[in-house]
Amino acid sequence: MYKVVKMLNNNGVLAYDMDNRREVIFLGHGIGFGKRPGEIFKGIPEAKLYTLTNRRQELPLIKVVNGINPIYLEATGKLLELAEKRFGHIHNDILLPLADHIALAAKRMQEGRELPNPFTADIRILFPEEFQTAAEGASLLRQMTGVAVSEDEIGYITLHIHSALSDEDVAQSLDLARLTRKCIRIIEEGMGSQLKESSLGYSRLMSHIRYMLARIRSKEKIPLDVEDYVKEQFPKAYALADQVCRQMEAELRLPAPIEENGFLGLHIQRVWNGEG
Repeated sequence: MYKVVKMLNNNGVLAYDMDNRREVIFLGHGIGFGKRPGEIFKGIPEAKLYTLTNRRQELPLIKVVNGINPIYLEATGKLLELAEKRFGHIHNDILLPLADHIALAAKRMQEGRELPNPFTADIRILFPEEFQTAAEGASLLRQMTGVAVSEDEIGYITLHIHSALSDEDVAQSLDLARLTRKCIRIIEEGMGSQLKESSLGYSRLMSHIRYMLARIRSKEKIPLDVEDYVKEQFPKAYALADQVCRQMEAELRLPAPIEENGFLGLHIQRVWNGEG
């Protein structure tokens, strides 16, 4: 059973789950019409239910909800529905953090201010499906509120969507983009040329670095050991890979297995050869 805590608007209700002793949000077309605070109800089959307990911390829920225009909660719910259709499952505790971010982003846009995102291009390559979903969500947001968010903001929304799909929080995903960008810059400096972001080779290199960083963090070893082969056949690429791995050890304060040198060296050599 649920008890109405607050009417958000005709399409949203903040309620108390009396069985599980937690606050939840129901979102759906017209589901709030006629409901009153304190009213007891069994549930709303046609509505989407969002839990409000964050996986990582307890949030001052009612304060957060009171600080967000309900239209942004509704728009965020629609965006998360898009994500669920594309990915199959998401952690729905992302509703409030993402709605809060979107509301602030909309306010910045209306005031002519913008939060620069130096990693937008990297985020687009690292999380392509999440970025596409965020872009579709931004279009939906514009239809519902009249606010057009920038591509940099779409990059930030992408990180929230990725967080809803994984065990990474937004800060970790942003740091992943930063470290990946740093690796690419080291490689470009070593090669003496700038890589084309639109190339397939660049995307593959970015993807490899992403999973390399994840393996280092989780202390997972790769089953393929080509270290000796790459060191002998492609010494320049190997040396550059070693430089990248040593830098990442310093950044992450974790050891990078020597096997990563060879595996990364192969990818660097492919890009050096202009291979897709």
